[in-house]
Amino acid sequence: MASTMSIAAPGTAAVGFDTPLAMLGECHRRVERQCATLERLVPHLAAHGSDAAAREAAEAVLRYFDQAAPNHHADEEQDLFPALLESMAGSDAVCLREIITSLRADHRELDHRWAALRRTLQAVAAAQPATLEAADVQAFAALYARHIEREEGELLPMADRLLGAGELERIGHAMQRRRGLA
Repeated sequence: MASTMSIAAPGTAAVGFDTPLAMLGECHRRVERQCATLERLVPHLAAHGSDAAAREAAEAVLRYFDQAAPNHHADEEQDLFPALLESMAGSDAVCLREIITSLRADHRELDHRWAALRRTLQAVAAAQPATLEAADVQAFAALYARHIEREEGELLPMADRLLGAGELERIGHAMQRRRGLA
């Protein structure tokens, strides 16, 4: 990869807070793009060090996982998960509780893995020599991929089926307020 090439992935158009489930899905696409940037950054750093392209990529990944990803996790844990739990009864609630417990555990593990990657990316962003371990990046990206697959395969379809327009509107407004946009 030439040092003049962009390491960062291109963005896409945003969805609105009036469709919170679609917005959560779009957040997943952003996570995937940032994980792909991290994966491209591993060989780039080895070949070019903390050059301008590496610094730009590191800053973008830091910005995303320091700001947007915590908001996304809070959207789920503070708004979506409780709304789903309130909508369920009987054995369905047991299944949903297991899914939510597992997804929350993923969030904690992702936070832990991010903290380790963050230190290296901060060094890159500061133009300091740094090595990004491929195994660490791959483990982080793989955990996010499994997490997203479970959310999109199980949780979001369930939310779409179970939550009414009023509850989705409330979740969308909460997401908007969390980002300081209300």
